[in-house]
Amino acid sequence: MAERLDWTDRVLELDVGPIAHGGHCVARFGDGPGRVVFVRHALPGERVRAVVTEDGGGAFCRADAITVLTPAPTRVEAPCVWARAGGCGGCDLQHATPAAQRALKAAVVREQLHRLAGIDREVEVEELPGGALGWRQRVRLAVDDEGRAGLRAHRSHEVLPIADCLLAPAGTLPPVLAGRFDPGSEVEVVVHADGVVHAAGEGTHGRIAARAAGREWMLSPGTFWQVHPALAETLAAVVGEWVDAPRGGTAWDLYGGVGLFAAVLAGQVGRDGVVTVVESSRRAVDDGRAALADLPQVGWRVGRVERVLDGLAGRPDVVVADPPRKGLGASLVDALCARAPDRVVHVACDPAALARDVALFAERGYGLAELRAFDAFPMTHHMECVALLARD
Repeated sequence: MAERLDWTDRVLELDVGPIAHGGHCVARFGDGPGRVVFVRHALPGERVRAVVTEDGGGAFCRADAITVLTPAPTRVEAPCVWARAGGCGGCDLQHATPAAQRALKAAVVREQLHRLAGIDREVEVEELPGGALGWRQRVRLAVDDEGRAGLRAHRSHEVLPIADCLLAPAGTLPPVLAGRFDPGSEVEVVVHADGVVHAAGEGTHGRIAARAAGREWMLSPGTFWQVHPALAETLAAVVGEWVDAPRGGTAWDLYGGVGLFAAVLAGQVGRDGVVTVVESSRRAVDDGRAALADLPQVGWRVGRVERVLDGLAGRPDVVVADPPRKGLGASLVDALCARAPDRVVHVACDPAALARDVALFAERGYGLAELRAFDAFPMTHHMECVALLARD
């Protein structure tokens, strides 16, 4: 029996290829086509020395660039000392200019659409206001065995003894990181819409004010809200532009959270229309009901979308869906298309899941009419996409 391949800790000299989904670039090492190496902290076109950090013995291994022999023109010095080999797992792209980061993310979206949906489309990842640092309004810190809070290393449970995180608003984290907490716990730091900082064990801080679409929500501990301060308003504007719900019509807001999109839909359908929010979190629904209490056309259903959908009566004119990272999937796309809405606005945080869903909709007669992507998570490989799917 052949010995299992294991290159762990081996240093390789690599010519770096294209960006891949997940925050790394693709390189190959060896004769012929070579073995695939996923390299972090590198950029396309560079030549680097990289140390192999993980090797499961299969078709690929993972590595971290430790020396850049030929840098890309867009390479810069990472502003954080932890954005390096063996460092924090949060940031993947600090070593590239913000414009280059957005270009790399756009390349990922294009590649996923081409490979998974057979669509060739130009994509721009748009910058949000505020810059590449100081945008993160919610940070979850891990606590080590000695009670010190920090961030986890890449693909590891190790807690790094950071002094600050530059993605959080300046001055937010140092007072928290100087404290001591229950070993093995987590600490959630949340910045209120008015700049007030809440820091406590996860799920124990007070209510947080959040504002978008001309409204205010008072969020219970643990209730989801976008971490970039400009993203909720941006998404609400795009959804409002594309969904075009008719006056007196019926709209569904699936995975609706506290009703950000429901508020927009309610304004379009008016008092004679119906907006149904489906959300699995009872806490989010309670917060949403309180915030939208003046909109009687908004109704709420608590439960998982795949379980609630069959019980929704009638045909929706439009649907907004903001599913978790895995996307909608075939069964839900089937169920939605069977109801024949005129349009579906799909909000997605994972470009691969979005591309798979776009392909499923296309098979059922709904084409990709519009697509926008936003750099809602600068310095990381993450982004937010919005797609409009309309009946052909």
